[in-house]
Amino acid sequence: MTVWIDGDSCPKQVRDIVNSRCVREKIALHYVANSPLPLPDSSYITMSLTSDAPDSADDFIVQNSRPGDLVLTRDIPLASALVKKQMVVMNDRGNLFTKDNVSERLSQRDFMQMMREAGIGQDKGKNYGPKEIKAFSSCFDRELVRMLREERFRKAAGTR
Repeated sequence: MTVWIDGDSCPKQVRDIVNSRCVREKIALHYVANSPLPLPDSSYITMSLTSDAPDSADDFIVQNSRPGDLVLTRDIPLASALVKKQMVVMNDRGNLFTKDNVSERLSQRDFMQMMREAGIGQDKGKNYGPKEIKAFSSCFDRELVRMLREERFRKAAGTR
């Protein structure tokens, strides 16, 4: 298993939580961004820098991640593409993207973007504080434990 992070918009608090947990559990962690991020020195943490082209980091993650990996992103179109590949995808607020909810979230995102472009609607910025960090941490830990358990079961059963 690899944990992938769409690093361009990932809050530092989330990076700290994920870095610590992945190093402690000896899980590969791979950041993808189009600018360097300050990351701790660990053999479990790697980073790929992509071009400044639109969606270059997203395309890299789609091409290189595989089922059994966990991806963290705020990008709903990226989440949609990954869910179609049967990936586990969550955002930095502790929300899982699933085949049951990602289409609705994509539609809501597109509608809100259209409203903002028309000068109607709320600002994009929402508060990100202790409540959101706690929700992320809980969801991340729960999914990581579940995925590690499934991975151990598959290995014991002799499958991928």
